[in-house]
Amino acid sequence: MKSPRMSAGVGAAALTLCTWAALTADAPRVAPEVAPDVTHEGVRHRRRRHRDDDARDDRDARHHRHHRAPDAAPSAPAPSAPVAPAGQCPEGTVRVTGEFCPEVRQECLEMSDDERERCLRFRKPTRCRSRRTRPMDFCIDRYEWPNREGAAPAVVVSWNEAADLCRRAGRRLCTEDEWTLACEGPAMLPYPWGYDRDATTCNIDRHNLEYERDAVTGADRGRAAEEAARVSQAAPSGAYPRCESPYGARDMTGNVDEWAVSRTGAPHQSVLKGGYWGRVRTRCRPATRRHDEGFRYYQIGFRCCADL
Repeated sequence: MKSPRMSAGVGAAALTLCTWAALTADAPRVAPEVAPDVTHEGVRHRRRRHRDDDARDDRDARHHRHHRAPDAAPSAPAPSAPVAPAGQCPEGTVRVTGEFCPEVRQECLEMSDDERERCLRFRKPTRCRSRRTRPMDFCIDRYEWPNREGAAPAVVVSWNEAADLCRRAGRRLCTEDEWTLACEGPAMLPYPWGYDRDATTCNIDRHNLEYERDAVTGADRGRAAEEAARVSQAAPSGAYPRCESPYGARDMTGNVDEWAVSRTGAPHQSVLKGGYWGRVRTRCRPATRRHDEGFRYYQIGFRCCADL
């Protein structure tokens, strides 16, 4: 019997086939990542406080946590990763230097009328509400994994697998606060480009297609990748020239969701940032926390960070 069809935000562009062999083909092993600092964030909304769920239009996500396949084991050891000179970012990454404000005030002046918490226009400027900011200086991938311009972003990959792939590449998963700063810049912008929502700037606000739920959450990774590719509306990395953060990172909002390391560690170490191509929040500050470290889905990818 066929699995039930569910509504999701997807289309027909091909994605990277996320078999473990394909993902780990050129990824060297390195030391494990360091856990992030734990802070608190508050973002005020004029009409309502944003809930922590950028993928709540996928109503069956809680069900999916009980239908995912176990993480695959690494296939074989790989050679050591090349080391960048001290004080320089690795090739393919951009440097992020600035003060991070843990709690900001972002006031929405106009909301969409579809109950998806898509703010069309924010008040300028964003205000920092924290008494203290935190200096940051790190490197982040310019593009979503595999971090190549023109490549299809990898999806159907768990947080555990993403963390391992970053380690093999000589980097690590970004912390939640690093990801946010790299997206919003020193001005704490709601969107990487500014204060007004614009579906022509980044790959966002596409209408959802139907997908086979069991296909993308089952143990058959090949079938999951095929189904994700069939319904994908992700664009090749760098296809939207104006979708660039103040630091030069591309496609940080929209396109595919990105794993990061949660600042709170609760309920999981894993957190999703940036949203995907569908009609969801797709902003710099919000995060989705309900998916655990083994969860995979048709629109979930990642990028890596590195220390200087």
